[in-house]
Amino acid sequence: MKPKNSKNLMKIRLIFLAIISLGVGQIAVAQSAHSVDRKKLTEQIKTEFLHAWNGYKQYCWGHDDLKPLTKTCRDWYGTTVLMTPVDSLDSLYLLGFRGEADKTREYITKNLSFDKDISVQNFEIVIRVLGGLLSSYQMTGDKKLLALADDLGTRLLPVFDSPTGLPYKNVNLKTGKTSGAVSNPAETGTLLIEFGTLAKLTGKQVYYDKAKRALVETYNRRSPIGLVGTNINVETGKWTNTDSHVSAEIDSYYEYLLKCDILFGDKECRDMWEDSIAKVHSYLADEGTDLTATNRTGSVKVGDLWYGRADMNTGKRIATTTGALDAFFPGLLALDGDLNRARALQDSMFKMWQVHGIEPEVYDYKTGKVVSGGYPLRPEIVESTYILYQTTKDPRYLAMGKQMFEDFVRHCRTDVAYAGLKNVVTKEKTDYMHSFLLAETFKYFYLLFAPDKTLDIKKVVFNTEAHPIKKTWKN
Repeated sequence: MKPKNSKNLMKIRLIFLAIISLGVGQIAVAQSAHSVDRKKLTEQIKTEFLHAWNGYKQYCWGHDDLKPLTKTCRDWYGTTVLMTPVDSLDSLYLLGFRGEADKTREYITKNLSFDKDISVQNFEIVIRVLGGLLSSYQMTGDKKLLALADDLGTRLLPVFDSPTGLPYKNVNLKTGKTSGAVSNPAETGTLLIEFGTLAKLTGKQVYYDKAKRALVETYNRRSPIGLVGTNINVETGKWTNTDSHVSAEIDSYYEYLLKCDILFGDKECRDMWEDSIAKVHSYLADEGTDLTATNRTGSVKVGDLWYGRADMNTGKRIATTTGALDAFFPGLLALDGDLNRARALQDSMFKMWQVHGIEPEVYDYKTGKVVSGGYPLRPEIVESTYILYQTTKDPRYLAMGKQMFEDFVRHCRTDVAYAGLKNVVTKEKTDYMHSFLLAETFKYFYLLFAPDKTLDIKKVVFNTEAHPIKKTWKN
């Protein structure tokens, strides 16, 4: 535990770090930001998006995902749920490919069916498919998309039929049979944006109530010091892994606590967020780290604010690891108006990227070592860069984004599309292109450099798969 005055000390330090960050960074920013041609970059991003999209279309149209090295396909459950088309549809519209988007939308509404005897992972289907259908419906007004979303939502509802109200991980779309009793806060708590929006658009309150209860029940099982763990049994409500952090299996739980207040005006969500984020800062933050990592070109200073891992019951530090998924957190802090922390943490995350010219899946910020070297084309650091630029209008984030985009293209582009990296140190590619490349990574790159009027960040809430949702209802 930290001393009682640690909160005030941390505030003072964060303000100081923000000033230092702004001052020291201004010279580099002034040298690089003036060279950011936003119009040119948006065109380059659109070109690269089409490169990836056309590779998918050429080799895997009608399937879920492309494997770009072998030019083969993957269907998540042995039969397609049109993962990439649905996940990519609102990106096609946002990037201005209306003709291509309309054809894709027509294909989806004619061919997508959820009447399948398959057990699906509720969380992934909700954020990618349900979220994609809802966002695209709002963009187009095509009621067939809303009907598909409603049908899918109905088929997913059995996941909530546990003794605690916490959802099971998996559900059969035809039979409603559930499985996967051991879940995590991300999967139990990252549902209300999608189910809540579906409730508002269809008038079926059950969607909102079930997902809201799951979020509250997750929060209610926080520890006496206010932290949640990594894994929980949805039947007993008991934690099976007490590691606490803001990374995989917990990350988007915090995201939805804040965003559900922003989208729905749900003050209970705001109260849960305020209580939870205070505990995250108290027990998970590592401020003042000033370390050196080594890359191929020499030593690189790595940042001053990180969020590590602690035991949820004692607050004792158990690991100093972070990674690509954690990089959503600066953007979330910026949305909450906590710009000092957001700036400091974003600088740390960008320095993590710079060590090897692209970010690893897991990184030890104390030793400067890569723990897990994969990079599956993740969008989170780009998301935070976009949100920070929109909230501060600081051109240093344009320069930051430009470098990341150039690195991204250099290391991940293939002859037909894009491929994740097996190892960020060696830059060896892996044979997979997640749908979130098109749904999130390219979208956030584009929005970072596109004219600010392209999408008003004050009028939309992005779900955790970057599907923008507008509040079109009165209450």
